[in-house]
Amino acid sequence: MTRASPSANGSRMTLTGSGISSTASRSASATASYMTIGGEFPGSVDEQDAFLITGSPLSVRNRPGFLPGLFDFIRACDDARKPLVGVCFGHQANAAALGGKVERSAAGWNVGVEKTVFAATRPWMDPVADLDLFVFHEDQVTQAPEDCDILGASAANPCACLARGDHLFTTQSHPEFDVRFMRALLAEERGLIGDAVHARASADLDRETRGDVFAAWCARFFRRDAAGP
Repeated sequence: MTRASPSANGSRMTLTGSGISSTASRSASATASYMTIGGEFPGSVDEQDAFLITGSPLSVRNRPGFLPGLFDFIRACDDARKPLVGVCFGHQANAAALGGKVERSAAGWNVGVEKTVFAATRPWMDPVADLDLFVFHEDQVTQAPEDCDILGASAANPCACLARGDHLFTTQSHPEFDVRFMRALLAEERGLIGDAVHARASADLDRETRGDVFAAWCARFFRRDAAGP
């Protein structure tokens, strides 16, 4: 799982240089990044062993110009059963590309630490546990795509974690965030989310989060490995 940190210019996220998607390659023992926001996509789904679509300050609902190309790539990964993880924006993009629905939450901004409760699991989810994870979103998946299983839900989000077969795994949360990044993000975006949401989210910062467990799940998912690391 890519770990994010505040950038020098104070932008909201720098997940692989403000890119939307990142990839992992076992054969090269390295990662590569594709700046889909600038129209850069892999030449084919076979260019890498697995893919991760990161979070973004952009909204799926606003239909940014690169979105049709990203949707096409998601569908190609689905057709090829290429391992693909989606985080926050990536979760929403996967759902929308495959026929689900993404809408603005009726409750507005959902920011802070939220527990995802898992009613269903997959072999790579070991150890099985409900997880407290950072969240920072206003949009959310309100209808899962056909043939996608809802693995986890939270108090504010009934489609918090999805899976399709053994090749698609997504979460609305931000398991890659740490408390330092979240604190900086809250300070940066206080004007956007408002004082009340900022205060509630700041009060959550003392809660322990388990992004490390979700990261281990993703590693096993990418390896198609149900055993421990």
